[in-house]
Amino acid sequence: MVGRKTVAVAAAAALATLGLAACGSSSSSGGDKGKNSGGSISLKMVAADYGTGPANTTQKYWDGIAADFHSANPTITVKVQAVNWNDFDNQVKTAVQNHQQPDITEGDYFADYAQQGLYYKTADVFSDPGNLLQIFKTLGSYKGDQYGLPFTTSSRTLFYNKKLFTDAGISSPPQTWDDLKADALKIKAKGKIGFGLPLGSEEAQAETLLWMLGNGGNYQDPSGNWTIDSSQNVATLQYMKDLVKSGATEPNPGTKNRTDLWKQFAQGDIGMINGSPALIPIIQSGKVLADSDWTSVPIPGKTGPLSSTLGVCDFVAAFKNGGSDKQAAIKKFLDFAYADKYQLQFDKEYDLLPATNSGVKALSSDPVFAPFMQALPKATLYPNVPAWSTVKTQLQQTIGTAMTTDPKSVLSRLQQTAKKSG
Repeated sequence: MVGRKTVAVAAAAALATLGLAACGSSSSSGGDKGKNSGGSISLKMVAADYGTGPANTTQKYWDGIAADFHSANPTITVKVQAVNWNDFDNQVKTAVQNHQQPDITEGDYFADYAQQGLYYKTADVFSDPGNLLQIFKTLGSYKGDQYGLPFTTSSRTLFYNKKLFTDAGISSPPQTWDDLKADALKIKAKGKIGFGLPLGSEEAQAETLLWMLGNGGNYQDPSGNWTIDSSQNVATLQYMKDLVKSGATEPNPGTKNRTDLWKQFAQGDIGMINGSPALIPIIQSGKVLADSDWTSVPIPGKTGPLSSTLGVCDFVAAFKNGGSDKQAAIKKFLDFAYADKYQLQFDKEYDLLPATNSGVKALSSDPVFAPFMQALPKATLYPNVPAWSTVKTQLQQTIGTAMTTDPKSVLSRLQQTAKKSG
């Protein structure tokens, strides 16, 4: 998950809409279903919403591309539905279970759907796979074949409020966990939240991994073995628990989502928080912090800044919902949608990073994007196995409880789930 900004879309209503859209276009299988009378083809697409509200909802972005594409290809219509990030995974999974999956999704990549043979391979629906960032190729692949097309990317740094640092007598950003704790407590003494720790369901897997990396941990080892309950990770979560107990963070991190805390940072109420470029427009729209009031630096680890931060990529994937005509229409649309002008439009609208080599080249000298793009080549990625979808969901729901119970027990349950899931 690159940008998890919430838009008020009721889950039940959105789910109903998704189902209706599916019924109104093509079914989940069969020859050339989705092909209308007169030879026209209708594609349905479900995309995650990166916007902060109606003014910049991603629906507008995709509707604009769909309209431009239809003008150039009058026989192909693309119907797009933007879905709240918090609901995206469940809605796609429910649609697949009901055999009503869309033709195209943009958001999370589901390795289990590649395993089940539901996806087209990238080369079958995209003309220039070589232009996609190679660092994310494995993450969007299954058994050596690529199914997920990187669409937008991100890396993580520590954002901090320079004004709050000055008020608290802090002269430099933290390098280690202990530095961070000490600085956070100084900020707390000034009546603000020292460090924002989002362990709610929105993106707890990202925050947790950033802390694990700081102690040499990860969800898996280099050989692909699950290491969720390793001694390093247990020690990491115990440190986080102690950090919360000290009052250095907000109360009850397990109930706090990333977007909500980012908004609090933008209002000047939080001294430090881990973030991606997607935090920048929230700061700018808040109109409280000037550009000179904040900056970002490498994330502290146990003994020093992280040498490898989290790299995140959201993917486009195409379901096998019809025959050759449908496949050809999908390929035409994706070739069109991946043009540099649309990639750069998206990145600048939501302050994210490109997923194509040509897009990276175009933004390499941009001062806003440069620090994050420098971190991207050394990024650590999420596990690329079908079981990750199940593990991630459980982690999002339970990792926050480790701040008030036994961290080892919480991690051990996640480890058991990972092993059972494959």
